[in-house]
Amino acid sequence: MTGIRNETSQTDAPDRGHALGIIATGVVLAILYWARIVFITTIVAVIIALILEPFVAMLTRLRLPRSIASAVVCAVAVTVLYFVGVAVWNQMSAIVGDVPALRERLAETVGGVSARIQQTQASLGRILAPAKKPEVAAAPPPQMSDSRRKTKGVPGQIVLPLPPDMIPEVRIHEDRNVVSDYVYQQLPALYQYVLMASFVPLLVFFMLSWRDHLHRSFLRFFEGPARLTAARSVQGIAGMARAFVVGNFLIGVILAVVSSIAFAVLKLPYPLLIGVLSGFLSLVPYAGIVLAALPPILAAFAAASPSGLVLLALAITVGLHFAGMNVLYPVLVGGRVHLNPLIVTLSLMLWGFLWDAPGLLLAIPITAGLKAVCDNVAGLRKYGRFLGD
Repeated sequence: MTGIRNETSQTDAPDRGHALGIIATGVVLAILYWARIVFITTIVAVIIALILEPFVAMLTRLRLPRSIASAVVCAVAVTVLYFVGVAVWNQMSAIVGDVPALRERLAETVGGVSARIQQTQASLGRILAPAKKPEVAAAPPPQMSDSRRKTKGVPGQIVLPLPPDMIPEVRIHEDRNVVSDYVYQQLPALYQYVLMASFVPLLVFFMLSWRDHLHRSFLRFFEGPARLTAARSVQGIAGMARAFVVGNFLIGVILAVVSSIAFAVLKLPYPLLIGVLSGFLSLVPYAGIVLAALPPILAAFAAASPSGLVLLALAITVGLHFAGMNVLYPVLVGGRVHLNPLIVTLSLMLWGFLWDAPGLLLAIPITAGLKAVCDNVAGLRKYGRFLGD
């Protein structure tokens, strides 16, 4: 009996382990969904800190204390962000002022395209449709007699009022603004995002100024060989994240600058705004080329003479996208992110479901970070090989 019990307990142990793993995964996913604002804010702060870390390291080589170097870099970053925001605000204000003219131009362009489509359809219909027989005109309906016409308004007729339950209800339809209603509904969530965004500068400053202390304190949680494994994991995550984040940021800046110059040469309206949008939207996985093409195409349609500008703007956007992904990406990002396409697609689906649009932008660096951990932990290397290419 004792041997049977031992065999049963040994058989049930793996099942219990799998069950506990499934329960733990569900709990982790629930926490990630429930506290997503906190996680998104923290990860965004980490990404910004990784972008600014090379500048802090450069100042520390000049004998500046790390706290002062972090404060200087954060102040410069906030100043640059302020001027970029002012430029974008000026562009948006100009767009708001030119909305009536842009609407007329878009209406004229869309009307012209619709007329051409209708002419093409009519021509194809005349060519392909068979000749129809002439239709015989229907006989007019018989005239009604005067006695049948007089059904209302008979002199001397007494009209009784309807009972209250038969009187139809009159409802007044109120025209409501869908945009304002949506904004009012999203105000609580917007307040939470604004509140959490206010912590980002503080988190970035503390991550930069206390980086060495945090690194040493984190390694003290481990002993012996586990400490070396943790150090390698942290180094792998830092190298991957820095290459991915900083490289993508530089690619976005280069594409934004080149796009703005090209759109200014084409004399598209608001070249700075559409260039920045097109350059950074080009970095979105899978849908980047479509999203990057939308701003210049809309601007070309809104131009005074859109004929030809749409094709030129589309050609420039597609060319810059392929140049960025095939030339700049291997040079600036390198081979640090080794994820197979299936895992990339599944990670986009998962993190997009958990965190909506921010999850789509953070899916690849998060998954690549998990792969870096798996590659440096002996018991998890099989999962790292599964995630890799």
